[in-house]
Amino acid sequence: MRLRIVDAFTDRPFSGNPAGVLLFGVPEEPGGPVGSPAAFPDDTWLQLVAREVNHAETAFAHPLPQGGDADWALRWFTPTTEVDMCGHATLATAHVLATAKLVDGPVRFRARCGILTAEPHADGTITLDFPTAPLVPVPAPDGLARALGAEPLCVYDAGPQIGDLVVELTDERTVRELTPDHRALAAFSDRGVIATARADDPGRGHDFVSRCFFPRVGIDEDPVTGSAHTALAPFWAPRLGRTTLTGLQASPRSGLVRAELRGPRTLLTGTAVTVVDGELLAAPPGR
Repeated sequence: MRLRIVDAFTDRPFSGNPAGVLLFGVPEEPGGPVGSPAAFPDDTWLQLVAREVNHAETAFAHPLPQGGDADWALRWFTPTTEVDMCGHATLATAHVLATAKLVDGPVRFRARCGILTAEPHADGTITLDFPTAPLVPVPAPDGLARALGAEPLCVYDAGPQIGDLVVELTDERTVRELTPDHRALAAFSDRGVIATARADDPGRGHDFVSRCFFPRVGIDEDPVTGSAHTALAPFWAPRLGRTTLTGLQASPRSGLVRAELRGPRTLLTGTAVTVVDGELLAAPPGR
């Protein structure tokens, strides 16, 4: 079985956010036609593969019958659990489908969070259409500042869709220099904490910065988080007076996400590059 590692939200290898991508129901040859609709193997095997790949997420996809509300079924696993939504691994999957010529034009994914659309463009970018996260202001929980290592200006609950707290900090430097207690952070939300601040110098190509900590799902720090920008876009749009923004995720690998707020939907645009294209020898049971 063909297994790819794709760096998402970057145009350079070894930056952005790496994701494993494994397709079922397609031939091994690049550019070959999509085969008959498939099904996912046993969840235990999917989790073992994600643990072996050991990146923030591994995406698994298979084609769906024609005429439905989606073209491909899509699931994402961290090394420890399945997640409801993942932006960078969706971008990585769309990149694989487009570069292998398995799709021509927009592709609709059926996922646990609903129908997601990815549209490749001629310049190599891909735009994802995701639901916007609802933001509700909440008091800063006791101990959050100590666990994060910085005092919040404000805190928002991003709702059950992504399960994060959005925490605004004083400035970009504070976000970049965070050294949080990851174990302590796991107590504050269902998935994690998004730390963010306005860009010190918007002339450098980004409007805000962020870092994302998800120890509760086995990811101490996620390199570049597309799904987080479904909360960051509605957070920053009214503050900056624009609905189209560029976010820099200031992790050690770093990456850019262009986000456009469209009411209940958020468009996320980025690029991706395949860095590994190989063979998974351990086939699923019964296949």
